[in-house]
Amino acid sequence: MKTLMMISFYLMSATLFLGDGLKTDTLELTLEGVWELENQQLYEDGMLSETISNENGYRQVKMYSKGKVMWTRNDPTDSNEWFGYGTYTVADGVLEERLEYASGPMMKIVDTTQVFRFELLLGAKSYQQIRIDKDGERSQGESYIRLE
Repeated sequence: MKTLMMISFYLMSATLFLGDGLKTDTLELTLEGVWELENQQLYEDGMLSETISNENGYRQVKMYSKGKVMWTRNDPTDSNEWFGYGTYTVADGVLEERLEYASGPMMKIVDTTQVFRFELLLGAKSYQQIRIDKDGERSQGESYIRLE
């Protein structure tokens, strides 16, 4: 009886410390869904230097569905409209977004940068996209939480 209790205790402890009991081989991580920006990060020499929280009603939401991406931003301190629509792919830890059309201020950026490429760190309920500069160093990141 004591041995059975010890085995049970060991299995419960292992489950608590090593995982949530889900079979990770059947857990599919996907970008499909609705995500909200939690914060932004700035990097210096490839190292995280600052995390910027959303303030004063600033919100950014992204939606990914069947290879399509749409995002919108609301910043009460900015009179510009910010949104974009296009396609996306994920391969080998890289997220690529190709905007087809966007708001006026964003179209000025799209005219010079058609493909947005990020390092992707994907979890079940959060993800981070990190821009890599021309020298291969991390430069700017955004962290999102899953809404749906």
